[in-house]
Amino acid sequence: MLLRYLSVLGDAPEVFLVLISAFLVALFVGLAFHEFSHALVADGLGDRTPRLAGRLTLNPVAHLDPVGSLMIFFVGFGWAKPTPVNPYNTANPKKTMTMVAAAGPASNLVMAGVAAIPIKLGLVPFWHPFVNPAAAELFAQRWTESAGDLTGLFLGTVVLLNVLLAVFNLIPVSPLDGFRVAVGLLPGELSEQLARLEPWGPGILMLLILSPFISGGEFNPLFTIMGPLIEFFLTIFVGDGGGLRVA
Repeated sequence: MLLRYLSVLGDAPEVFLVLISAFLVALFVGLAFHEFSHALVADGLGDRTPRLAGRLTLNPVAHLDPVGSLMIFFVGFGWAKPTPVNPYNTANPKKTMTMVAAAGPASNLVMAGVAAIPIKLGLVPFWHPFVNPAAAELFAQRWTESAGDLTGLFLGTVVLLNVLLAVFNLIPVSPLDGFRVAVGLLPGELSEQLARLEPWGPGILMLLILSPFISGGEFNPLFTIMGPLIEFFLTIFVGDGGGLRVA
């Protein structure tokens, strides 16, 4: 993702610095807040497992996963180390697991909503780095026209990355949060059938992630799945759901 902007370092270094800063905020704040939210909800419902594991903290070091962190920079979404939870320490294990799982994506949507306030109010424009690679230098020149454009690029990138993190984690494939949410919300038999697919989840997820690289960009099932929800949340937060161009 960031590699396409290396060519602008000479003419527009401020663009690269803004993007690096936005990605670091998404990484160190977005992912840490995501995992902390899991821990906070579990702890509030009576499960002390996250607290004992040192995960009831906003310290990013306690939460970051090396591979998931790199994915943020190269793909635009990623993951942190899963927060250990034992729902059987609570009164209603199924409800607990559902609420704990949902807390992570919800936290990223909260971050996106907060970052989007100046954009929503019309104080700065909505910009983001998900543009056609061939147009990266052209966009970089446009973003350097004013401090407002650079601020819009920073905030817009934070908004979009947090929306991507939330939507990605809502996919109902293990080990993502959406899997736990779906297992918790589906009626008995359907819930059990989905739960039996858990061992296959990591392989399915990896195949979804690698599909664009294997197909030379021709097949991108993740963004086909995620696209409508991404557009929905962007429309709510910045009023520009049609502005996303993933390439």
